[in-house]
Amino acid sequence: MKKGNKWLKSGAVTLVCMLMLTACGNNAPAKGENGGKEASTTLETVDVTLVGVRDAQISSQQIIADKLGYFKEEGLNVTSQLIESGPDIGPMVAGGSAPVSIQTNFMDIILKSTDIPVKIIAPLAQIAGTQAVVGSSKLELNSAKDLEGKTIGIPSGADVVIAINNMAEELGVDASKIKYVNLAPSDAVVALEKGDIDAIAAWEPFITKAIQGGGKFLFSGTKSELPDKQGDVNWMSVHTSIQVTDDFLAKNPNTLKAILRSLKKATDYINDNREEAIKILAPELHLTEAELTEIMSRNVYSMEVDDTYVNGSNGSAVGEYLLSVGNIKSIPAPLTYHDLSLLKEVDSSLIKSEFQ
Repeated sequence: MKKGNKWLKSGAVTLVCMLMLTACGNNAPAKGENGGKEASTTLETVDVTLVGVRDAQISSQQIIADKLGYFKEEGLNVTSQLIESGPDIGPMVAGGSAPVSIQTNFMDIILKSTDIPVKIIAPLAQIAGTQAVVGSSKLELNSAKDLEGKTIGIPSGADVVIAINNMAEELGVDASKIKYVNLAPSDAVVALEKGDIDAIAAWEPFITKAIQGGGKFLFSGTKSELPDKQGDVNWMSVHTSIQVTDDFLAKNPNTLKAILRSLKKATDYINDNREEAIKILAPELHLTEAELTEIMSRNVYSMEVDDTYVNGSNGSAVGEYLLSVGNIKSIPAPLTYHDLSLLKEVDSSLIKSEFQ
């Protein structure tokens, strides 16, 4: 009995020590806490509302990432909110209801000029090819200079004016002699078909609809079919971008990197599987597959930060234009509304050029 008691006491002591060690272990930082390896990858939040536009230029990657489950693969629960009017996103960002959104880099210039704390974290597409001018079926041009005296239907303050002005400067056209009529894009398409105007200046899907109605593509920010200029041009640079408020950026870097990875997968899918992507996107964008095929061919879907993007954001032409139409009171420096550090962490090869 004494021998048994001895072993019993010894076992009790061992058990107590094990319990103490276990208790001590439970008080130690778990893997991923306080600088552990997993701390750098843990999502700060999984529930995110991503505000975009029901537009092939703005939210194609957003829709694909949602429909193909790329957000879910990254552990995210993304509510993809698509609004009908892109300009409405600006007030939403300013009012705090769109901490993560997709629009154009022009919007961020405008927001930053009024000290709204927002940062672009990645470009998504070069969409200047969808900012274009289409002539009527009766318009005859021997050279670009023949546009002088012609009437173009265009919404007041439309950014496509940048392409028109740059075209005019390069080809010797007196832009002041072009007559502009303030028309909404849909009204301009109708006016073009009736012959009430000589050309329409707008964006997709109205460019494609104008062509379907018998109009002739003249030029865009990236392409020209004018008699004296054929092929690629650099008359405008405007990019879709994903932007976040400074507060959301500071608190949720890992969540944002997961979103960027999802959008990168979607970008690759669009470029590698265009026909399949169009089948997914067409019903979401309320377009026929034929219309969407034409529209998407004018966009360059890429998250690369290249010279085109940097120069387009740096360019005084954009800032000066926005100043001239009263959209901004001062031109903000690009570094004040960009933070590309997360994109660099996700894929450093995407950073081809940097802001100085």
